Amino acid sequence: MTGTAAPFGADDYRARMERAARAAAEAGLAGLLVTPGPDLVWLTGYAPTAVTERLTLLVLTPGQDPVLVVPTLEAPDAAKAAGAPALTLRDWTDGKDPYAATAALLDSTGRFGISDNAWAMHLLGLQKALPGTSHASLTDALPMLRAVKDAAELRLLAAAGAAADATFEEIRKVPFAGRRESEVAADLAGLLRRFGHSQVDFTIVASGPNGANPHHEVGDRVIGHGDMVVLDFGGLKDGYGSDTSRTVHVGEPTDEERQVHDLVRAAQEAGFRAVRPGVACQEVDRAARAVIADAGYGEYFIHRTGHGIGVTTHEPPYMIEGEQQPLVPGMCFSVEPGIYLPGRFGVRIEDIVTVTEDGGRRLNDTAREMVIVN
Repeated sequence: MTGTAAPFGADDYRARMERAARAAAEAGLAGLLVTPGPDLVWLTGYAPTAVTERLTLLVLTPGQDPVLVVPTLEAPDAAKAAGAPALTLRDWTDGKDPYAATAALLDSTGRFGISDNAWAMHLLGLQKALPGTSHASLTDALPMLRAVKDAAELRLLAAAGAAADATFEEIRKVPFAGRRESEVAADLAGLLRRFGHSQVDFTIVASGPNGANPHHEVGDRVIGHGDMVVLDFGGLKDGYGSDTSRTVHVGEPTDEERQVHDLVRAAQEAGFRAVRPGVACQEVDRAARAVIADAGYGEYFIHRTGHGIGVTTHEPPYMIEGEQQPLVPGMCFSVEPGIYLPGRFGVRIEDIVTVTEDGGRRLNDTAREMVIVN
């Protein structure tokens, strides 16, 4: 996880921490305990260079100033974080008990939200120091904490999407036939970095029958003439994510391949058209899924329609049956239906979409029609 190079200052981080503390109180929590990871970056701008067994913990409690508990040897770096002026730093030295020091900041009988990726040793240490407390994962307790983006975040997500689009426009020009999937994946990674990504999270190149596996790990399969190839790639640019999928064909497709591709394109359009404020997340999934199911391919659409994106490439909200969270302007998520025919080929088309006041806006704008490559 890399820190954000975004134009956020201490006041921005202070507002985020205050909002998080209020949300915790509204959820019936005594506070939030945030360990290194995307939530800490989003709340403070601080990403330790190394996440170790030494406890680093942001304590947010309603009505109290935020406190960052940090190892003494890392305190100088923490003090340089953009959000540091909005924090009280409380450092601890090796040989001291950081859990006892943290316990003094907490309600001894409270229920706290804690980062999903907190180390078990840290949670157990806190529980030993305060046996009367209980904990809930941050995603379960406050799933929408980072879901609604402000104007600056939306600009960064749009820029990341534009960089991913530029990557696709270049990758469609490279040779596919006769090259290994891993070689094309390396091209994708290089292009993402050329267009400003500091972190490449995934470069899926799934050719021929491999395209029927939505999360195919690139390998040494040689791409051949006549292959459908699913491309799914993204990462972080200036601390915010990109994620897009396009499916290309090496040479002219068969009628069936073109028909399936057109069907997925229609489903993706239906999912996008369902986006508007107040609509439940599941309605986006239902809209895209209905197109595929009505055409007789429902059993071959085997994943949710979308996931949120922000300081990570996968986060709430999720476009999936049963998710009744209403869409809110500023939410950003993927719309990515697919059809996967085992042993034959797959098709996926994905854009990042943000909810506007009266609908949705795509943050990706490359061709969704069938693209022929060499």
